[in-house]
Amino acid sequence: MNRQLTPRRLALAASVLSCALWLAGCGSTGTVPGQLSDSKTERGGAGAAPRASNAATAREYRRDAARHIYEANRSRIYSGQLPPLLYAVGTLQVNLDAGGKVVSLHWMRAPKHAPEVIAEIERFVLQAAPFPAATRLGAVTWTDTWLWDKSGRFQLDTLTEGQQQGD
Repeated sequence: MNRQLTPRRLALAASVLSCALWLAGCGSTGTVPGQLSDSKTERGGAGAAPRASNAATAREYRRDAARHIYEANRSRIYSGQLPPLLYAVGTLQVNLDAGGKVVSLHWMRAPKHAPEVIAEIERFVLQAAPFPAATRLGAVTWTDTWLWDKSGRFQLDTLTEGQQQGD
């Protein structure tokens, strides 16, 4: 059998090596990379596991997850009605395992004009883990819209106090 290193075989070997290195990087680092930012934070940064959620649906779970984010970021919550113009609005989908650990993040609507907001939101989510375990659901996907003011404070759509009317 002729085992010459042809350009085609060389390209195939490079592809296999590239995939192997990529998979090795996905392994046991304990981090969840952000989809659009370079934000990487160790999972489980919030400390002790929060009280479990008794939500029966992902929609019901949103309130428990939003409250958990608010508790972890009290100084960053915008109090009262938001101004008519927001700096950034983004919708993030967070996949959680049965224990409330973040498995992955997926931006459904990313505020690409504000990459610093993307990175900060991802960091908030990762640092708040573990989230309340969804005892009736097991693994759950939490989706919420982040309403970001130019001051750097925010509200989540699930718990928003509304928005002032513009002129």
